[in-house]
Amino acid sequence: MILDRLVPVDGALPGALLTEITELYAANRDFFALSGDFPDPYDIRVEQVAVELARELKHPDAEVLLARSEGELVGIAITLAHHPDPADPDPWIGLLMVAPQRRGYGRQLAGLVEQRFREAGRTAVKLAVLQNNPRAMAFWSALGYLMIGQREDRAKGRPCAVLRKEL
Repeated sequence: MILDRLVPVDGALPGALLTEITELYAANRDFFALSGDFPDPYDIRVEQVAVELARELKHPDAEVLLARSEGELVGIAITLAHHPDPADPDPWIGLLMVAPQRRGYGRQLAGLVEQRFREAGRTAVKLAVLQNNPRAMAFWSALGYLMIGQREDRAKGRPCAVLRKEL
């Protein structure tokens, strides 16, 4: 698996790349049905994904990472080097999504993200899991993440479990 940073070209994302990312998002409609991030999770459109990615890329501490296997886009991770709360010293994984083929891409992508944080000298990483997503809770728990609290997410006030892993 190869991990590349998503970087706009002249302030925009190439159309073919946006189409690939949109296909990945659309393949994860069950997650978006839980999250409510798109008006119709069964009809996710390129324009909507472009708006979401542009919003993420505007944040100075955010990084959008694309995972490829054999040239095919198989995952995306959105990370945050610094949480908006200045008292929180840990970086965050805001989104980790993979193609639903069950080939271990999620585990691999999480490992690569953790490795990037380790190489940057970070000692732990956090993330939030929607309370209504037991599959995600099981996935992250299996990777060694421990629940350290519960709170609503900053964007939409959804109930979440906050997980942390020592690196």
